[in-house]
Amino acid sequence: MLELKFVRENADVVRKAAADRGLEVPLDDLLELDRRRRALLADVEEKRSRHKKGNREIGELMRGGGDAAALREEMGGLSEEIKSLEAEVDDLDARMRDILVWIPNIPHESVPVGLDETFNREERRWGEPPAFPFQPLPHWELGEQLDILDFQRGVKIAESRFTLLKGTGALLERALVNFMLDLHTREHGYTEVFPPILANEESMFSTGQLPKLKDDMYVCRDDVLYLIPTAEVPVTNIHRGETLREDELPRYYCAYTPCFRREAGTYGKDTKGLIRQHQFNKVEMVKFVHPESSFEELEKLTGNAEEVLRRLGLPYRVVVLSTGDLSFAAAKCYDLEVWLPSYDDYKEISSCSNFTDFQARRADIRFKPAGKGKSRYVHTLNGSGVAIGRTVAAILENYQQDDGSVVVPEVLRPYMHDMEIISI
Repeated sequence: MLELKFVRENADVVRKAAADRGLEVPLDDLLELDRRRRALLADVEEKRSRHKKGNREIGELMRGGGDAAALREEMGGLSEEIKSLEAEVDDLDARMRDILVWIPNIPHESVPVGLDETFNREERRWGEPPAFPFQPLPHWELGEQLDILDFQRGVKIAESRFTLLKGTGALLERALVNFMLDLHTREHGYTEVFPPILANEESMFSTGQLPKLKDDMYVCRDDVLYLIPTAEVPVTNIHRGETLREDELPRYYCAYTPCFRREAGTYGKDTKGLIRQHQFNKVEMVKFVHPESSFEELEKLTGNAEEVLRRLGLPYRVVVLSTGDLSFAAAKCYDLEVWLPSYDDYKEISSCSNFTDFQARRADIRFKPAGKGKSRYVHTLNGSGVAIGRTVAAILENYQQDDGSVVVPEVLRPYMHDMEIISI
């Protein structure tokens, strides 16, 4: 959430930032409510001062044996006026907050301006897409032939876009989770956590999922708890309402969790295979950092995610998202896209974002500078390190052989009982 003072003093910047995202925000309404609120507060303060002075005068009259009845009545009426004005201020506060929560973060100056993904800018590529001497199969056909992916039974158990992994498929999924966690904790400096996969409304609000993305969430209505769409939610909320010491920054966490999304508005898109599931596993990286280093930390975070794909030998590219493709809370985001032969194209496998102080302001996560400085909001970052299901799909498609078997990437073999080939 943006600071009200910043919005007031930089209204043109906020208005342009929203327009660059293709959004309209009732900024004029907010500024008018803010003007009225500040006028009311000035009136309240003047009346409080008069009330305080009147009470002193009542005391002086009583000590001198005078009649304070008229002044008492006046101060009683003034007290009721103050209460009425304070109620108006509270109402204006609530109305302003209802507008503020819908104002997105300000994109960083390096973010390309454009209203959709066609304005995204490619930054770099790694690896060469494989050139097969045979007609490659999509991962959903490979998985069924190898008897490691069962889409029909996943639908029977739940509904469409749920998949049953079995045998070597389940082992491959688990191997990827353990490989990624080991890489991030042993080499990249992250502390592993295993958080709850249900989160309350305050946690969802803090990271920007609510109210913007409510329709995409699964909710336990009797308890008002949400199935998390990403480990970003519980891990970012680890320090909600806390003030860290400056020397405790940066803090890095990583977590494996299942994730759940309704994928509202995507029906008919990527319906086959593992690309767009309602339930999927992911390893997430979350950072709490000093504001002065957050964009440098974003580059490191993106590099950590890239290292996963490099060690797996999967071709990928990195794109920086345009203003119109940027998430509501992010100031800058890199997408990592892995090569999938079935699409003859790159598909997103990780998003790495810097939210600056947008989430921290919602979650009230601060740090105390060394010395006597006032506490400041941390900057939060997160990135997939990476999505497991899409990595399974990429391995099956990029490592397939003409006999229908799949080579296991060398780095995964210690996690798969030294298995080198997945075959029937």
